[in-house]
Amino acid sequence: MSKDELPQEAPSNETSQAAAKPPLSKERRLQARRKLLRTFLLTGGIFGAAASGFLPLAYAQKKRLRPPGALDEKDLLASCIKCGQCVQVCPVEAIKLADLVDGMGVGVPYIEARAQACDFSCDAIQCILACPTGALTYKKPAGMRIRPGAPLASKPILLAKEKDAEPTLNMSERIGVARLTRPESCLARKGQGFKGLARGPDFPGKLRYVEIDRWRPIKVAEHPYDVPLCDLCVQACPIKGAITLEKVTGPEGQVRALPVVHEPCVGCGVCEMICPTEPASIEVMPGEGWRA
Repeated sequence: MSKDELPQEAPSNETSQAAAKPPLSKERRLQARRKLLRTFLLTGGIFGAAASGFLPLAYAQKKRLRPPGALDEKDLLASCIKCGQCVQVCPVEAIKLADLVDGMGVGVPYIEARAQACDFSCDAIQCILACPTGALTYKKPAGMRIRPGAPLASKPILLAKEKDAEPTLNMSERIGVARLTRPESCLARKGQGFKGLARGPDFPGKLRYVEIDRWRPIKVAEHPYDVPLCDLCVQACPIKGAITLEKVTGPEGQVRALPVVHEPCVGCGVCEMICPTEPASIEVMPGEGWRA
């Protein structure tokens, strides 16, 4: 049998189909690309939705400084109806309502001390008076948990009312405690003074300067300082005996001054707000109790 007479192998079905399959048109190629893009976007959306559910839980772990008289966190979250009455009455607008990133705490009032502290310009803690549910209260109901170090030894004396017949604030628990968290940057510790505006000309925070006007808080940016040794935290503190500037001896025998926080501290955050260093050398620890 000659070579020409040998039987030829039939082409496979796949080869035939591949050869017979026409190329995709431009429109079909664009459709395929759009489908692939939709797949990527859908996948990204799923991951984004998962992250949006996780972030509130993550941020909720951050401790917030609550307004005066706030119940402990779990009780506060259970009692607060997010009505915003405390926000309405605050004369320095220190109280804000938490947003979505606070997870279970969304809508619950808090104070960002560095931006605007509670300086008790209302004299009577109006936020507690305005609260309709007892989430902010002068005294916790019997049997409700009191965290260690929270009770105040005595009612704090408000310096703005020191000469009044009743100079104290009706507070039985502190909302936090101030700590010198960055002593290395403290101007007093370095033996330095301060001249100028504590937080710069654009800082919107307010503070009641009793020597200027007992009743009306003014912008910190309207009150320049000029002190040979920085003691702004001591000057601004609204509570009698809560913080003092005391001499300390350094490791090489040099005498320096250091802000020292005492038991009357209620955790209002004024010292953190007024501190001229950036970041603040002194901060309020939300929810922490007093320890000697």
